[in-house]
Amino acid sequence: MTKVTYHIVPHDGGWAHKAEGTFSETFPTHDAAKAAAHRAASEQRAPGETAAISWESEDGKWHEELASGRDRPETDVEG
Repeated sequence: MTKVTYHIVPHDGGWAHKAEGTFSETFPTHDAAKAAAHRAASEQRAPGETAAISWESEDGKWHEELASGRDRPETDVEG
C-alpha cells in the first residue's frame, strides 16, 4: 500500500502542506494549513469508483488500466 505524508511547511509568506513535492495553497497560519492537510489526507483515503484510466509514462508511451476505487493510500500529517 502506498503512503502519502502531508508535511506542514513555511511557504510564500505563510504556511502550506506539501505532499510528494507539491505545495498546497498558502495559508495564513500553521493551524489553518494543518487543518487543510487533515482534510486532504481524509479525502485521499476515501474510496471512489473503479474507472478506466489512461496515463503517459516517462518514456512517452500511453497506458490504459482499470483503477480500483478501493485502492487508496495510507495518509499521515506531520508538522
